[in-house]
Order: sequence, then C-alpha cells, then structure tokens
Amino acid sequence: MSDTDVRPAFQSSDLMNMVRGGGVDIVPAGEFATEEMILNIGPQHPSTHGVLRIVVELDGEVITRAEPVIGYMHRGAEKLAEFRDARQTLVLMNRHDWLSAFNNELGWTIAVERLAEIEVPDRAQWIRTMFAEFNRIMNHLVFMGSYPLELGAMTPIFYSFREREMVQDLVESATGARMHHSFARVGGLKDDLPRGFLKRAGEVLVALRRLLKDYDQLIMGNEIVFKRCRDVGPIHPSIAVAYGCSGPTLQSTGVAMDPRKDTPYEKYGEVEFEVPVGARGDSYDRLWVLVQRVRQSCDIIEQCLDRLPAGPYRTGGLLNKAIKIPEGEIYVRTENPLGVQGYYVVGNGKKEPYRLKMRTASFSNISVLPSILPGTLVPDLIAILGSIFFVVGDVDK
Repeated sequence: MSDTDVRPAFQSSDLMNMVRGGGVDIVPAGEFATEEMILNIGPQHPSTHGVLRIVVELDGEVITRAEPVIGYMHRGAEKLAEFRDARQTLVLMNRHDWLSAFNNELGWTIAVERLAEIEVPDRAQWIRTMFAEFNRIMNHLVFMGSYPLELGAMTPIFYSFREREMVQDLVESATGARMHHSFARVGGLKDDLPRGFLKRAGEVLVALRRLLKDYDQLIMGNEIVFKRCRDVGPIHPSIAVAYGCSGPTLQSTGVAMDPRKDTPYEKYGEVEFEVPVGARGDSYDRLWVLVQRVRQSCDIIEQCLDRLPAGPYRTGGLLNKAIKIPEGEIYVRTENPLGVQGYYVVGNGKKEPYRLKMRTASFSNISVLPSILPGTLVPDLIAILGSIFFVVGDVDK
C-alpha cells in the first residue's frame, strides 16, 4: 500500500453521511445547550471535617448556586446547658469544636467568672494563655496536613501530625486528656503544671520553630497547593465582614480583626505578637495565614514561659463548689483557632445558666459559601471548602 492510499480513520465526509442518515443530531455553532443539574456534595464527603451537605446547581461544570445544609450533628448544647451547672456545662463546651477543646472551655469559664465577679490568680491566667496557644497550634497542624491531602498532596500530613503528637503529648501530661481536656475551671485550673513541664515545653518550641521552616517549602511552596489554591475562591473584605467571617478566613482578606488584640483577655494584653493578614483573600492566602499563626503562637508561648509567676493556680475553695450564676447577662468573645467564639450568658441566681447562646466561628465562616462558590468549577469547590477550615460540630452545635 502506498502512502497515497493511507487516509484518516474518520473523515468529515463520514460525519456528513452519518448526519444525512440521521445518526447524529445537528448542533448549531456557538455554545452548547446544557440542562441545569442538581448535585449533592455530601452529606458524607471526604473533603469535609464532619457531616456537611452542600446542594449545588450546575451549568456544565460551573456552579451557579450553592446552599449549605446543616444540622446533621446538632446536639442542642445551648439548651442542654440550661439544665447543668457551670462545671457540668464545661463538658458540653469543649466538644462542639473537638479540635479546639481548651479554647472552647476557656471562653465559657471567663464568661462565668466575669458574671460572678471571680478573680483568677495571675499564674492561672498565664497558664491559660499558654495552653490556648498550644491548642491553636494543634488545631492548625491538623488543617496544615489534611488540606493539602484533599488537593492531592500526600506528604505534608505525615509531617504535620508528627509535630502535633509532640504538642499533644505535652498538653496531655498536664491535663490528662488528649482531646477533651476539661482543664480550665471557674476560678483557675484543675491542676498546676506537672514537674518538668516548662523544660519539655521549651524543647517542643525549639522543634516547632525548626520544622516550620520546612513547612514553607513543603506546604506553601508545594506546586500542587499553589496551582489548586492561588486565585481560587477569593473573598472581598466587605463580603467577609458582612457574613461575620473571622479567623484565617477573614484575616486572609487583609482585615486584622482579632479579639486577642481588640479586647484582650487573660494575659494577651501583656504579650507581643502580630496578626498575620493576606492580600487576596483566596484559598492560598487562607492557608498562608494559618501557617503564620502557628509562628505567632510560638512567640506567645515563649513569653508565657518566661513570665510565668509562682503562686496559686486557682481561687481557693471553688474547684468542688457549685457556683451560682448571678442575675444579669454578659457576652464574652475569644479568638478560637478557627475564629471568633462568643458566649452570651444570662443568669438568674441559680447554678444553671438561664440562657446560653454560642456564636461559633465555623457557622459564620461557611455562611459565606453561597457568595463565593457561584462561577467556580466543581473541582475548585473542594479547594475552597477545605480552605475555610471548619469543624462541622462547631457549625451545628
């Protein structure tokens, strides 16, 4: 067979013959006509930290509308608190965001202490501040490892969980628990620091600072992370503020709102640290802010270790006492790892709070999704959703 006899396997003349024979529908030039499709993301999807469902309307692979559906993990913690005293309510508080247990219980104890006008010893306040930052580091290391995994980068999770175990072992040595610490108490702490804790804490900080340098290349310099995140899911600062976003989700847009700076609690007014902010508010900036917050937490912990005074670690006689919550109301907000955590407490002179309302960071952060998802592609939904850094228990309460 000569070269002139070779012909393509399929030619335009074949297509025309099929068209004439009725084998192919004739499609006019221009855009293809598509039908609207409804797609359920969840309620059990590997990209979410818990059970969240997002109903999206698609035009091809482009999202035209998105609606988060919540409530699958609702436990009614606010209503349950009305039938428990301050000590028992503590157990409810440290579970809605299971990655931020100490920060959760700290906000609750501060609210009760301020309403009951209980003065907390200096040593307890310094330890509380230090443990809040250790908990922040543990939280962020989970997302620093799991988020790249959701994008296709597998290696970072092995590094981040290795360092997280170091911090978790340290905190466990003082609190006796790995997740739900119940270490904060109204009036102070459950126990004082164990022997050798300060030395071990210093060693953990040295290791963390050394390994954070690797994270710059391993995570932020990762080609997969950069291509999947840069300019994906940007949030305008005004939109973030309007929806009540906080934490890395808000700070990535350039807004440096942080209760630790704005309305200092415990010993945050006496330590020096920065609030890292991004410039574009995209998925990459949200991850970058998360990594930088770990560095700032290390600086705060180091100052707490250097300035930790001697003295009592709790107000005498309060540990095993049921505290009456005076008549009145109070709102306390703290900077949890994922954003602003607020406790609105109403007392009526009984041991149980008359009313409790929680403002959780994850709930407000995911509320912005219907604003930023339209116009994006389905594959980018995973990158955007993961970069919000939410815990579904913190959404549903």
